[in-house]
Amino acid sequence: MKPDPRSVSVAPMLDWTDQHCRYFLRLLAPSARLFTEMITTGALTHGDRERFLRHHPAEQPVAVQLGGSDPQALALCAEWSERAGFNEVNLNAGCPSDRVQSGRFGACLMLEPATVAASVAAMRETVDIPVTVKCRLGVDEQDSYAILHDFTARLAEAGVSRLYVHARKAWLKGLSPKQNREVPPLDYSRVYRLKQDFPGLEIHINGGVKTLEEVVTHLQNVDGVMIGREAYHNPWFLARLEMRLSGVSQMPTRHAVVYRLLPYIEQQLAEGVRLHAITRHILGLFQGCPGARAWRRTLSEQVHQPDAGIEIIGQALNCLPPEDECAG
Repeated sequence: MKPDPRSVSVAPMLDWTDQHCRYFLRLLAPSARLFTEMITTGALTHGDRERFLRHHPAEQPVAVQLGGSDPQALALCAEWSERAGFNEVNLNAGCPSDRVQSGRFGACLMLEPATVAASVAAMRETVDIPVTVKCRLGVDEQDSYAILHDFTARLAEAGVSRLYVHARKAWLKGLSPKQNREVPPLDYSRVYRLKQDFPGLEIHINGGVKTLEEVVTHLQNVDGVMIGREAYHNPWFLARLEMRLSGVSQMPTRHAVVYRLLPYIEQQLAEGVRLHAITRHILGLFQGCPGARAWRRTLSEQVHQPDAGIEIIGQALNCLPPEDECAG
């Protein structure tokens, strides 16, 4: 079976996958699923809901990731998210940070499968869009396959539409979030086994994916691949992946992507957005090309000026060679 580019997604990443990042990534990967940063139920209930749920129509398909542990609050926030135009609501059951643990959500929810199942069921009753969960292999010493299997079975019974599994367990104490992305060993085979045991459940794998070949291999064993930091630091990887999976022989050049982004940047600047809020997401676009360091340096140093405008983008592009020298 030919791989489907829609089986690729970009992971929700706090402080990174905001609206500006998602708009940019959509230019590179027309088919991939995109995710918001995690938004807590408290933020939506007590904060500026419109700001948190704001997104550009061009981002679609885009999912909202919620953080919380109260089924009714999650159901209400899922309803708001559906009304705002998101086409998937995802529950975070994988983040290991102390702040998330203190709020009793994220990875610690894997120790409360009944709560997660009740939350999925409550959201399913409220919205028509898919309700999905992102989790780990397990937490602390509770990381046997039997525990992961039981967790998955409960979610399947509750009606979860899709499960994104970071193929590492999480240590809730003793490791930072960064260390939790690197220290616990990856175990892709356990996710593959989960797909074999739940053939009717859509299962996507996440964690450590950095090459096109890895994506293709994973897609022979599971339904989808979620890519995190590689997609952010080396965004052209997404364009190459789109070409590989879709069979399209040619994509817009990196320069062309920048030119297509300019009208959006001009609109955002007119609305009071600072240039740096957008350009910080495109620093890695020319990774591996001659002039990439000068591109990053120009954007990093010049955009912080109070009157920084779109001309800074032109200055940065002038640091690069002609388009055909960095088209691959």
